[in-house]
Amino acid sequence: MASDDLWELFERVVPPAPERPQGGGRRRHGDREVLAAIIFVATSGCTWNQLPPGFGPSGVTAFRRFTEWTEARVWAKLHRLVLDELGAQGELDWSRCAIGSVSVRALKGRLTGPNPTDRGKNGSKIHLTVDRNGLPLSLGVSAANLHDSQALIPLVRGIPPIRSRRGPRRRRPDKLRGDKGYDYSHLRRWLSLRQIGHRIARRGTESSQRLGRHRWVVERTVSWLSGCRRLHRRYERNPEHFLAFTAIAATLICHRRITS
Repeated sequence: MASDDLWELFERVVPPAPERPQGGGRRRHGDREVLAAIIFVATSGCTWNQLPPGFGPSGVTAFRRFTEWTEARVWAKLHRLVLDELGAQGELDWSRCAIGSVSVRALKGRLTGPNPTDRGKNGSKIHLTVDRNGLPLSLGVSAANLHDSQALIPLVRGIPPIRSRRGPRRRRPDKLRGDKGYDYSHLRRWLSLRQIGHRIARRGTESSQRLGRHRWVVERTVSWLSGCRRLHRRYERNPEHFLAFTAIAATLICHRRITS
């Protein structure tokens, strides 16, 4: 179920229900009921037609509303709103952020490709940046065969301007850490031009274990994301739907920090 705190935030981003000028039709299920059903699908990993009858809305209704809200970018707005609450409370630590990715198997659809780490089986990749505490700041989805280095710039640019306890909004970390997959001089130059410090392992010269003392936070966040079982495998042909489930998982991770 959606908690009262999460529902209050969701009310601020959900679009109003469409009007029926002609009248008639079935009663529209409440947004809170549908939100609870969508969260259940995300966390349990069940299919839409496996929703228990206690939720009220059918799987068809929940999926239609999920599609409607995804097109309206509701999940990205909700994630940003939760990040704003964390920033205003001083819960975000920008001093040492990290970047990483995880691959999952996928059915057919856009942004899928042969996974080089899974014997070439079809898959997708989730990219993310996290703060020092492992709270996800930005997310992305790509084909599994996309090199990690190509995701760094879009991910850093994708960090939204987030409220701070004092001062203006912020969207740039003090330092960004990454593994050898991001070891490219043009990425280091790009970060330096934006006054973002970087600590990226160098191929062939550095052991990844040393950097792992600081990058473990992003690996822990990946395990947190796996708490949403819908992300164990990509069933959605539409990549926007899979990204929406990723944003829901990130929102739940961040929201737990607010209520803890």
